[in-house]
Amino acid sequence: MTRTVLVPSSLTREAEDKREATRKLGYVARAAVIFRVDRLVVYPDSSGDDGRFGDGFVDTVLRYAATPPDLRKELWGRRDELAYVGVLPPLRVASQTGSESDDSGSLRQGIVTEVGSDDRVRVNCGMQHPVSLPVPPAMATPREGERVTVRVTSRRPVRARLLDIPPSGYQVERADLQAVLARPDAGVRIAASRHGEPVSPRLLEDIEPARGDSTVVFGAPKRGLPKILGVEPSDVTDGSGDGPGSDCDTDEPLSRFDLWLNTVPNQASKVVRTEEAMFASLAVLTME
Repeated sequence: MTRTVLVPSSLTREAEDKREATRKLGYVARAAVIFRVDRLVVYPDSSGDDGRFGDGFVDTVLRYAATPPDLRKELWGRRDELAYVGVLPPLRVASQTGSESDDSGSLRQGIVTEVGSDDRVRVNCGMQHPVSLPVPPAMATPREGERVTVRVTSRRPVRARLLDIPPSGYQVERADLQAVLARPDAGVRIAASRHGEPVSPRLLEDIEPARGDSTVVFGAPKRGLPKILGVEPSDVTDGSGDGPGSDCDTDEPLSRFDLWLNTVPNQASKVVRTEEAMFASLAVLTME
């Protein structure tokens, strides 16, 4: 089961400064971890992104937040985008398990620092130095900078192996919205919008998002999904999509989704922030 969440590159466009923008992204990261999001995808919203904090600011901060704390300094160093990462809330993702002396070893998160030509990669996994490990035959060769899972059975001498299982927490991508919705594991495609159909037990029973693959897409401050996709809110309200289980017509923005869903149907505030919408939506969609 793969749970994918998409947020726009313009997510922090209305933050007063880089500090507040970083804090906002910290809440997004917390929501992703709490509700077991596998992939957090940043999709381009060029018309809504004022670029105040530089191209790639959103995905850089989210990647940093997902990095195990003991690897952050060596991996990231000093970067302008990370000037205020001290305000990020701790994610408390389990990056290590087990005991070093246990026969089964400890599971650790590592960062690929170098990809060799002999089906080996060098991985920084909190040891004194990066370790060179063979890539399992059935595993796709990870990219440089990618997080991986390593089982360490001995530190002296070093004995470790790469595991073909996803690391704890979320992976960050930067990808086109249409391409992500067309992936084989997109599952139920949900657009989160105040113009969508109010959430109800019947809807959740029909789509069962907690029991299979799902993809949930969020808009930006003052630029909800209808505006980002260039459709009228009235078209969403009128139910122009084909509903759950429809084929994805990539030429029509509305029919790219199985459902336009309003997870805060009786909001008393004029605006629900994206990070707030994430908590509200994922809390509902992960119920079994």
